Amino acid sequence: MAADCDAPRNAPEADDNVVSIDARATTPTGLAADLDDGDSADGFELEASVVDEALDVVVLPMQENEFTCIKCFLVRPRIQLDHETKLGPVCVECAAL
Repeated sequence: MAADCDAPRNAPEADDNVVSIDARATTPTGLAADLDDGDSADGFELEASVVDEALDVVVLPMQENEFTCIKCFLVRPRIQLDHETKLGPVCVECAAL
């Protein structure tokens, strides 16, 4: 049966199938359901000894046998070089896309 989409809508009749929003069960869903009793909203707490430590990261310069792909901007070994363009080298993974 075809429905006239331009016809005014009638208010739904009171039905046993209709449940008001207030009458729904208040069981937590989503992230609230995944939280345990010991979890806090502030996140994780770090020990003072971990926070006081200096975190040193050594960044090595690009080696002679490496290149930076112009599509994914990752430093790759030369064995993963697919082809060179006017802009620069392209890795095997980006060339397959």
